[in-house]
Amino acid sequence: MKTSQTLQAVKAAMLVTLTALWLACGYSSKTTPPVAGAVPTIAALSPSSMAAGSPAFTLTVNGTNFNSNAMVNWNGAAQTTTFVSANQVTMAVPAAAVASSGTVAVTVTNPAVPGGGIYGGGTMAETSNPMTFTVK
Repeated sequence: MKTSQTLQAVKAAMLVTLTALWLACGYSSKTTPPVAGAVPTIAALSPSSMAAGSPAFTLTVNGTNFNSNAMVNWNGAAQTTTFVSANQVTMAVPAAAVASSGTVAVTVTNPAVPGGGIYGGGTMAETSNPMTFTVK
């Protein structure tokens, strides 16, 4: 056998061996799907209503299971949120959001937490029950 043929045979054998080892480790088959995260609940909004045309104000959301990165959603849109505790978050409501009368669905979402390492895991995003805020 010539040297170039031997070299090609060695390269092919190494490639087959490395491929077999990669497949044998089961890298892609051992990932863990995300599990359910803590589901936040809303017990009360303060204030729970506001007169149409009111100035900007701070909405306090009281409940349970708020993560430190929880987001208040105003009619489904995530807002800048301040974490106070696992039982309270706040958001600044601009005057434009209460310019006219109607109702607004307020929810809180605990974002998904990615898993660590090569096996995935983590938690799914979870959103609270909606509570109605009324603009009178």
